[in-house]
Amino acid sequence: MSWKIKDDLKQKIADEWGVQVYQPGLRHPVAFVYPNVYNLGMSNLGMHILYQMINARGDSACERFFLPETSLIKEHQKTRTALLSLETQRQLSDFSVIFVMLSFEMDYDNLLTVLELGNIKLRAEQRNEKEPLIIIGGPCATFNPEPLASVADAFVIGEGEETVQKILDTIYTNTSKEEKLLNLANLPGVYVPKFYAPIYNEENELVDMEHDERVPAKIIRQWVKDIDAYPHTSAIVTSGTEFEDMYIVEVARGCGRHCRFCMAGYCFRKPRPRALENILADIANRPERTKKVGLMGAAVSDHPQIKELTAELVRQGVSFSVASLRADTLDEQMTQALAASGQRTMTVAPEAGSKRMRESINKGITEEHVYNAMELAAAAGMKNIKLYYMIGLPGEEDVDIEEMIAMIKRIRTKMDEAGNKGELVISVNGFVPKPFTPYQWAPLCNPSTLKRRFKMLNDGLKKEKRIKLITESLKETVVQAVLARGDRQIGEALLEAHVSGDPLKYVLKQRGVNIEDYACRELEVGQVLPWAHLDMGFTEQYLASELEKSKIGKFTPMCFDNCKRCGVCK
Repeated sequence: MSWKIKDDLKQKIADEWGVQVYQPGLRHPVAFVYPNVYNLGMSNLGMHILYQMINARGDSACERFFLPETSLIKEHQKTRTALLSLETQRQLSDFSVIFVMLSFEMDYDNLLTVLELGNIKLRAEQRNEKEPLIIIGGPCATFNPEPLASVADAFVIGEGEETVQKILDTIYTNTSKEEKLLNLANLPGVYVPKFYAPIYNEENELVDMEHDERVPAKIIRQWVKDIDAYPHTSAIVTSGTEFEDMYIVEVARGCGRHCRFCMAGYCFRKPRPRALENILADIANRPERTKKVGLMGAAVSDHPQIKELTAELVRQGVSFSVASLRADTLDEQMTQALAASGQRTMTVAPEAGSKRMRESINKGITEEHVYNAMELAAAAGMKNIKLYYMIGLPGEEDVDIEEMIAMIKRIRTKMDEAGNKGELVISVNGFVPKPFTPYQWAPLCNPSTLKRRFKMLNDGLKKEKRIKLITESLKETVVQAVLARGDRQIGEALLEAHVSGDPLKYVLKQRGVNIEDYACRELEVGQVLPWAHLDMGFTEQYLASELEKSKIGKFTPMCFDNCKRCGVCK
């Protein structure tokens, strides 16, 4: 046992407000894993929501586990100290059920590290009756669980509030592991991989997903119909997060803008704003130590009463921030409210640099919208502007990158003309095709082309002193693309790479798969996809029609009441 590790956990929990600790033996122990470091995991609102819900049952004690920092991983390995919970410093292997929140593909390997540090067998089939059940949820579990199908006992498809209590009720029954898994597989929104078998043809192409006749053929995504019926704020406040001592409040869920690249926009439909009075009540009841309130949501500025909300927070003297706003919804009142609350950076996501590409992805934002946002920010005293872009979008050409460079330079000039001498930060990532979007069939742009276009950006902007360019690792982009659209065979390669310590690229090559070719393959509409047994509520035909609209830049209006276009609200 390492006292260094225990002291680190005790220091973290001593800095927390709102933590709930129960004496071991009084309640069912429930582990909650976020497979990344503490400061990132504690910034995830989903973990906070389910932490509150599990503890509120009265019969369960939720305890958190995170990926240790690199130095502490070495300490775990050197001292053979198992992974311990924050709340009671119990070992992960002592828990009968382990929930996992999986938000990013690059955390898949982190999860395997967490399980190894916790002395948990990586393969579900190797864990016996007395070993923990592993239930994985979050965005990655919802849109494509197959790469981790050998690891998880079950996946939550959709929003956990609708499912987590039913899962615990099923697990707590006095039945065998096999019976528990079968009962879980018959809960709405729960996928148990052991009852489903992928079928491949002679060319090793996926052609079908067979299922045990005792379980449903399709797993239907669950989503919260009454967004105000569940907790939607930080459960714990701490200075040790990305948002230091910030009280996070979810003001809305889902987005109805139909951006064709965005998994969250499709897999978390429909858009649901919370009632203004409930949001204000949550904020009024926040802990005293909070420095600021964070308004959270996929489309915060689309809340129908966002102006009333921000005006009231200013009137009450409540400091608040919003992570990102749509440029086409900004006005003077909202910008002044943000500035009065201490926000010094205006963040906007044009996503593409040319008008043609913004129309193709259905972003609905013009260059004039960005100029307006910049001018409003300058007038309000916000010195810095941050813009998010992607390159490698389907149909993109070099001329679109040239237009992106020109647009960024024009924005810098507009900032200077407005007397804004702050920093212009440009964050650019490679586009990664995601399941359940119109671009699920599209290839990842060839890495050599991406590399050349990143160089075009860098060369085009390097002489601009007050433009800061931030780009993502191309190697990570390729791995992310492979995992996002991968099947169980990719999952087997991932497990082998983790156990052997070899790069995934090398392991795939040994299996006859070129990692770049796999990431850059173009799929055909109508072919069986690894996630075809999941039902998000809309049809493949709908996605295919949006793909065709993308090719001609045809606009799709945002969601509206009584809309039946995609099928989610049928």
